[in-house]
Amino acid sequence: MIAYLDCSTGASGDKLLSALVDAGFDLSLLSDVLGGLGLGHVRIETAPVVRAGVRGVYLTVDARGDTAHRRWSDIRTLIKSAALPQCVADKALETFALIAEAEATVHGTTPEEVHFHEVGAIDSIVDIVGVALGMHTLGIEHLVSSPVAVGSGTVRTAHGMLPVPAPATALLLEGIPIEGTDLIGELTTPTGAALLRIHAAAYRPLPPMTLRAIGHGAGSRDFARPNVVRLLLGDPLAETRQPDTEDVVLLESTIDHLSGEHLAYAADRLRETAALDVWMTPVIMKKGRPAVILSALVHPADAADVADTFMAETGTLGVRTLPATRRIAPRRELTLETTMGPVRFKISDAPGATPHIRPEADDCMRLARARGIAVAQIEAQLAEEAEGLLGE
Repeated sequence: MIAYLDCSTGASGDKLLSALVDAGFDLSLLSDVLGGLGLGHVRIETAPVVRAGVRGVYLTVDARGDTAHRRWSDIRTLIKSAALPQCVADKALETFALIAEAEATVHGTTPEEVHFHEVGAIDSIVDIVGVALGMHTLGIEHLVSSPVAVGSGTVRTAHGMLPVPAPATALLLEGIPIEGTDLIGELTTPTGAALLRIHAAAYRPLPPMTLRAIGHGAGSRDFARPNVVRLLLGDPLAETRQPDTEDVVLLESTIDHLSGEHLAYAADRLRETAALDVWMTPVIMKKGRPAVILSALVHPADAADVADTFMAETGTLGVRTLPATRRIAPRRELTLETTMGPVRFKISDAPGATPHIRPEADDCMRLARARGIAVAQIEAQLAEEAEGLLGE
């Protein structure tokens, strides 16, 4: 099952959970989990509402006066003690960890010392655990989102009046396509931003699917346009794929705070990972500041690990993740015994083209240093020898 989220009026935890409920998620499953968390007194209620002519589900949480401020360690212990599928517990923990890190960065403390105010209230525990459980229960394996509307103006928080998007929300949205609107107020909350970071795999137009269910999660306010998150669930259509193609992920970040030496080292560290290719592109940022886009191409399964190395080595607060497809020319790899010793070669067999024989660059550079000959001369001589040896 795949799904698409329309976040044209923002994203919050309650709207995302309400959309899942409207699409078929049974809330009694979440109530059972809350009982196991020691939150059996919490009541979740839903009601049909209309927002600018569109019907949706509006969700409220009644915690009966439970207003405790909890630390990240308290919430972590609470979730780990729950009878949850491991993948659900992991997603919920990852979501809260993101919020804790963002709040700690904004307020100059550590994640362990963050006191969760509005984001740590019972309703956010309900939202975060509920969304993870709803995604799992409905069998959503791949979630795609539209660009995310953030709103405008200011929002009142436990720390006073803050601009929209609030600082923690802005950090959590880094690397995610966002858009401003003429709607006043906070449309996307820290909880909503963190849930998107954890659950959404891409931000692009609606993927092809056979539509099976639709959910509308309504916000509390009424605007001139429908204040709902729309969730479309369906079965993916079989894609026609060109031969010799594969899915890849492009990771990139625009960097203007590192020296050339540090950037070169970071690129080398990325090349030591599972990255397929790494490169840098000079760019000019606003106000004429020079910067560099550091990019890495990876297989989807390696994207998270390479992104972690990306952030650790550069200190960037976000890495853009862009899905892509690449076509690969058929190729062979072999080692030939040449007049300079054993050398590795790559032979491309692109359709309709003459096979191209190329010696491995590392071997050419090694021989060039050892013999004091230009690497271009070494490469040309080895390619000629290989053609003779192979008769190609």
